[in-house]
Amino acid sequence: MKIGIIYPQVELGGNPHAVREFALVAEERGYEHFLAYDHVVGASHANRDPELTGPYTEKDMFHDPLVMFAYLAGITKNIRFVSGVMILPQRQTLLVARQAADVDLFSGERLTLGIGIGWNHVEYTSLGVPFRQRGARLSEQVEVLRALWTGKEVDFTGEFHRIDRATLNPPPKRQIPIWMGGFSKAALKRAAQVGDGFIFARTQADPMKGFNFLRGFLEEEGRDIASFGTQCNTSLGTPLEEIVPYASEWRDGGGSHFAINTMGNGFKTIEQHLDYLNGAADRLADAGLLG
Repeated sequence: MKIGIIYPQVELGGNPHAVREFALVAEERGYEHFLAYDHVVGASHANRDPELTGPYTEKDMFHDPLVMFAYLAGITKNIRFVSGVMILPQRQTLLVARQAADVDLFSGERLTLGIGIGWNHVEYTSLGVPFRQRGARLSEQVEVLRALWTGKEVDFTGEFHRIDRATLNPPPKRQIPIWMGGFSKAALKRAAQVGDGFIFARTQADPMKGFNFLRGFLEEEGRDIASFGTQCNTSLGTPLEEIVPYASEWRDGGGSHFAINTMGNGFKTIEQHLDYLNGAADRLADAGLLG
């Protein structure tokens, strides 16, 4: 099982120095990947109809994951990059195809594009994209991305896209892995149909229960779970002593990837986050989970 880290950007105040330090320490300690969340803008929750029920507001800070990964690709050597998850339906598909291809090229094929449909209708409206049908739009976007990444001429007509004999040049050297995330059976089923992996989180749902649903959906599609990525992110405020048991449980249950979350512990500085990161690495290494 491969173990990575989640960048705690909502707790580090948009500090570019913290991005650098966190990635370099994570790579030095042997973490396999660096995961970043995605929101383009935050929105006040007050007096909304329909209500905003997600965890972030206008006070939470986010860097664009692909821009951040491009920066980190130039100062790291081995650590991989995962968007976890990018809200793909609110973005232009061709532009994401170009940006993701370049990140993968510049990083030496170290990108996994994690995608989801999101929850913030204000963000969608602000970006000029309808909030409804975002699940169907995402599925079509995956088809378009993969067609563009072949480097061949694309002539595509779908419900949400019309591409008239256009080519992405240069293309990536491979099909960039597309993982999905979410908390619903619909998200799991969509991933089983068109995704390469799924990102679970302990925060809002039972990952092992979701894993079992995913197995069933993959079987319906005639796909092998062994070739499908399955990541579990630890929840906010996870005590250090619980990391090894959680990681071992996920590995023993068949999970392929795991990620450490330093957030939710009341940390105020990058040094505190790094201390937690190092403490987790020590415990995982002692347990034979991090080499």
